[in-house]
Amino acid sequence: MPPPADIVKVAIEWPGANAQLIEMDQKRPLTSIIREVCDGWSLSGSEQFALRYADGPQLYITEQSRSEIKNGTILRLAISPGRAARQLLERIQSHGIDARLEALKELAKLSADTTFAAEFINMEGIGTLARLVESGTHFGEMLAFTLTAFLELMDHGIVSWDLISLSFIKQIAGYVNQPMVDVSILQRSLAILESMVLNSHSLYHRVAQEITVGQLIGHLQVSNQEIQTYAIALINALFLKAPEDRRQEMASTLAQKHLRSIILNHVIRGNRPIKAEMAHQLYVLQVLTFNLLEERMMTKMDPNDQTHRDVIFELRRIAFDGENDPTGTEKRKTLYAKDYKMLGFTNHVNPAMDFTQTPPGMLALDNMLYLAKVHQDTYIRIVLENSSREDKHECPFGRCAIDLTRILCEILQVGELPNEGCNDYHPMFFTHDRAWEEFFCICIQLLNKTWKEMRATSEDFNKVMQVVREQITRALAMKPSSLDQLKNKLRGLNYSEILRLRQSERMSQDDFQSPPIIELRERIQPEILELIKQQRLNRLCEGSCFRKVGNRRRQEKFWFCRLSLNHKVLHYGDLDESPQGEVPFEMLSDKIPVSDIKSVVTGKDCPHMKEKSALKQNKEVLELAFSVLYDPDETLNFVAPNKYEYCIWTDGLCALLGREMSSDLTRSDLDTLISMEMKLRLLDLENITIPEAPPPVPKEPSSYNFTYNYS
Repeated sequence: MPPPADIVKVAIEWPGANAQLIEMDQKRPLTSIIREVCDGWSLSGSEQFALRYADGPQLYITEQSRSEIKNGTILRLAISPGRAARQLLERIQSHGIDARLEALKELAKLSADTTFAAEFINMEGIGTLARLVESGTHFGEMLAFTLTAFLELMDHGIVSWDLISLSFIKQIAGYVNQPMVDVSILQRSLAILESMVLNSHSLYHRVAQEITVGQLIGHLQVSNQEIQTYAIALINALFLKAPEDRRQEMASTLAQKHLRSIILNHVIRGNRPIKAEMAHQLYVLQVLTFNLLEERMMTKMDPNDQTHRDVIFELRRIAFDGENDPTGTEKRKTLYAKDYKMLGFTNHVNPAMDFTQTPPGMLALDNMLYLAKVHQDTYIRIVLENSSREDKHECPFGRCAIDLTRILCEILQVGELPNEGCNDYHPMFFTHDRAWEEFFCICIQLLNKTWKEMRATSEDFNKVMQVVREQITRALAMKPSSLDQLKNKLRGLNYSEILRLRQSERMSQDDFQSPPIIELRERIQPEILELIKQQRLNRLCEGSCFRKVGNRRRQEKFWFCRLSLNHKVLHYGDLDESPQGEVPFEMLSDKIPVSDIKSVVTGKDCPHMKEKSALKQNKEVLELAFSVLYDPDETLNFVAPNKYEYCIWTDGLCALLGREMSSDLTRSDLDTLISMEMKLRLLDLENITIPEAPPPVPKEPSSYNFTYNYS
């Protein structure tokens, strides 16, 4: 007979004594349980003790967190958080250097615990640490532990960052500005400054006065990727919190300091692989850089503004400079209207009206002028090539350029805030100082080429733009490393290739519709589904690493989960770093019997997403979240590293529970493998190895290797 749901069997340790094995009644107050444990070892003053986990972060157990204790957990009797805080506060103020160092080391570890942090903060502990830093008498390990403890305590959000003194800020900024400083001190100093900027408007201005952009850029030229990551994170924070009128000025300063080329040469093209947090910071910088375009994107052209009209006139002049201007006003108006029609504007009389819709607003005109001035030959060729056609197949340059600018803004999400957890940066945008404009120039040539390949007329305008959007989106998904590589990718994605890809993707819906073929498909499907199911379960047995998303993403914590080989138990446990290979079952301290699993929920139905789903920065995380609900009322919460792993795990867990696998990946694999199987059977082929079926997300590699023996 199973034990009651409220009873948890645990072991409790105490130094120098045999462990106590007890059945913890979760309905009893913790104070009562601690008193009983203390009595077992003849310890008096039970109110001075508490329970902590013996493994992992060794957090204190409270009435609020005790529900997370599972059968077989090893706990440790320890002095209470209040007593520990008092003792450490006394020790870090002692005169003995060794005693102070050990106290700060222990404090740095304990400060991650919310229960301890609240006690230490209530004793004015943060002020004590701040004074130690301001004194300037701590160096090396002692200073590193002090800064670590300070950052951990502040990150709990118990006290406001606005309370930080200017002298403390100057001291921290001094460590960042020093040419030679210990790496651990530099890391923590950069992290503290970033938190100040992100959490306090007033501190942003103080930090911005103390930190030079040039010094931060200098930290990008080191070989330590952690330092580079912290430096870019601080640059991003300053960029994000800067007043709107300061962002363009800051962008100009960063350009003068060659930030882009330094990132390209020392980070993206460095000798080390880009870690997840660095990829995220590069993505954030990319988003913030493109967001500088938002003002122009949302600015309507004033048709009465002569400066704006002069820009349009300049476009006409560059395209048709060889023609003589007539002297008469009426003749000039007639000729200009003809020229503006040849330029492809919708309003021939006053083309300024074409730029009154936002988005893309004035950004479209900026793009067109850049093309006309920097790539003049290309601009003139596109305009004259289409203006000389009389078969209704001319491509209207002006209208196309305006709509293309809008599409590019949508694809790159100009004006949107960065998504937490997203690492989708494009290396090619770091290869040119005017990457946005060059991107437009490449895409407008693509549009002109696709228009000709489709032999489109003005009635086909929307169809052409849909194809061009698909061409650009598919090319970007291939992550070209340079603008030249983008050109090559787009060259391979001509209109014929897009049609082929579309036909291939529709094959499962449109192909093999005769009754005998449909019957064959229905006979094959269970076999293919079983094969996919086995592949999913095999992947679960291999296991996957998941990242814990905390208050500070840069300090990554990982955990690993894998299914036992007999498919009866889910093993999981915390890791110090992302594993490079398979994690043995022995390293995974926690487990869940599959028989206890009640269901699997996803997205906003997950317990750990219900409070976060409304936040914009968690939108992408929401799409990768899933939870295992198991007896009695426990949950194991996941956030998959990408869409591919999300599909693998949700499918595998459903297969494990005997439920339908319904992800996009399974549907895609099923359609692809059934179609291939049917073709092979119809060709009467035997002993064929089917190549791997690609997942629907191009950036994630598939690990399939299906082999059939057909009869």
